[in-house]
Amino acid sequence: MVPISLPLAVLLSSLMTFGTLGEHHELTAIKTSGISLTRILRPIFILSLLLSVGAFWYNETIIPKANLKAYSLLWDVRQQKLALDIRENIFYNGIPGYTIKVNEKQGENGDILKGVMIYDHSGRAGNSAMILADSGRMTTRYDGQYLSLELFRGTMYVEKPDQHNRAGASFTRQSFARNQLLFSLASFGLDRTNEELFAENKMMKNIPQLIAHSDSLHQRLNVERRLLVTQLNPYYSYARFDTTGQATNRRLADWKVSDERLPAVSVGMMQQASNRARNVRAFISSNADRLNTLARDTSMFRIEIYRKYTQSAAILLMFLIGAPLGAIIKKGGLGVPLLIAILFFIIYYVISIMGEKYAREMILTVPLGMWLADLALLPVGLFFLYQARNDSGLLEGDFWRRIVRWVPIEQLRNLLRNRAFLARRAQA
Repeated sequence: MVPISLPLAVLLSSLMTFGTLGEHHELTAIKTSGISLTRILRPIFILSLLLSVGAFWYNETIIPKANLKAYSLLWDVRQQKLALDIRENIFYNGIPGYTIKVNEKQGENGDILKGVMIYDHSGRAGNSAMILADSGRMTTRYDGQYLSLELFRGTMYVEKPDQHNRAGASFTRQSFARNQLLFSLASFGLDRTNEELFAENKMMKNIPQLIAHSDSLHQRLNVERRLLVTQLNPYYSYARFDTTGQATNRRLADWKVSDERLPAVSVGMMQQASNRARNVRAFISSNADRLNTLARDTSMFRIEIYRKYTQSAAILLMFLIGAPLGAIIKKGGLGVPLLIAILFFIIYYVISIMGEKYAREMILTVPLGMWLADLALLPVGLFFLYQARNDSGLLEGDFWRRIVRWVPIEQLRNLLRNRAFLARRAQA
């Protein structure tokens, strides 16, 4: 979140700072002393430049490591088994090798069980072992690593089938007044996956690694495109054709004299050509999808390269918009500056998402798509800087009243009246 929040923080802070200076007429006092607005902006511009360099270092060094840690942990959490949750009248098979069912749970912590049924599948012999108990108590031991189940007044049934003679299978029934079972809960522990398995993702690489991977994908794409031409050759066959038509005319004349039909071999050749055309179309379609996927993967790695630059440059852009605009609106605090900051940041964010999408779909080139938001808002920042240097009241009421006075309202009214008159006359 740091690369996204830094531009918004710079925009909001510059708006509040210069808006407060303008609201208390401190900018006016500084300008009357002979100091220009650009000289006033110079120290904070240097600070924004240092922030941009720091953001670039952060994107290049910290972000890949943080992504590797975060997404590997997220994967392990998603693969983590849910906590032990034995419910009433529901067969629970969360413990490997066992299926447990209880009729009722009592006690403040639900540790007293009534009507316990346990199927033992640990021997991988099906439902050959079963335990029935009138009641029981459930506790955890050794820091939650084991589940202790103390059963009372029950019976254990064990069937031992004979592999050679089914009729000779043995059956054992054993009653008990108290029995204690211990189940391992190691399957509920968080097993960490090797982080190197996630290191090939584009979000876990710095710029040199991204450039190397992008170049390898680009070279592979060029090789695949060159091989496509050679792989198409077996689908084509070459034959000699009568381009002058003399031989065809002679054969047609002979067929008319002998009253014979057109040879059936020509129909077979047409059918063979049709089959080969369908095969070529299927081959090209499948290879086109594969090449488009490879080209899109190449674009995604290049997008990650440019993202590190554009997010850093966004800090300077937001300062260029926020500082002059704060000097123009002359409002401090968190009211108007916050609304304007959110508005411009949303505009920047929407344009950046559109540019990234167009670059990913290869509608625009990757550099143009990633720099689209910066290029779109740079003229806005330069316009605000020009207006602030000339002490323009761009957001004041008198400024817009003067613009309205410049508009020839009477001439527009007469023009509209004439058009309405001509329209009614044409209908009549």
